[in-house]
Amino acid sequence: ELLLEGDIVLPRTRNALVCANNNCFWKKSSTGAMATFHSKTCIRFVDRSTEIDYLSIENRGRTGGKQVVSLSTRGCVYHGIVQHELNHALGFYHEHTRSDRDSYVTINWQNIDPTMQYNFNKENTNNLNTPYDYSSVMHYGKTAFTINGLNTITPIPDASVQIGQRVDLSVIDIQRINTLYNC
Repeated sequence: ELLLEGDIVLPRTRNALVCANNNCFWKKSSTGAMATFHSKTCIRFVDRSTEIDYLSIENRGRTGGKQVVSLSTRGCVYHGIVQHELNHALGFYHEHTRSDRDSYVTINWQNIDPTMQYNFNKENTNNLNTPYDYSSVMHYGKTAFTINGLNTITPIPDASVQIGQRVDLSVIDIQRINTLYNC
C-alpha cells in the first residue's frame, strides 16, 4: 500500500472500480459527509456544470487542474474521514500543525517514522481566533505514524485527552468553516 498526503492509504494494485450507479459505498459516504456541511455551514457541494473551481472526488487520486479529494476504497470511505478530506479541500491544515500547537501538544519526533515526519511540521496558520481543538476531525491520533507503538503526539497538560476522532466535525471545525467562508 502507498500513503498519499499522510492521510490516504492506496493499494499498490491498479483499482479499476467504477461507480456506475448510486449504490457505491464511497459515493454514499461522500454524500452523507457533505450533508453535514450543508446542515451546519454555508458550504454547498453541488454537481459541477461549468464551474472553474471544483472538487473531483475519486477513489484514487491523480494530479490535475482540479482539487482532488482522494478516497481509497479501503480505509477512507467513512463519514469523518470524508469530512477530514473535504476540510483539506476547503483549505484547512491538520490541527496538530497549527502555528501555536506547542502550547497544546508535544510532538514526539523520536517515535515518528522518519519518512512521515513532514506530516507533523508546523504551518504558518491563521487560526481564525479559535482555540486549539483536541476534538477536531483534523487532528491526528496519538500514535499516528509511530515506529515503535509509542505516542507521536501527546496532549498537554493532560496526556489523557482524546485526539484523532473521525466521527464528525467538531463544534470548532464548524465555527472555523463558517468564519473562513463568511457564513
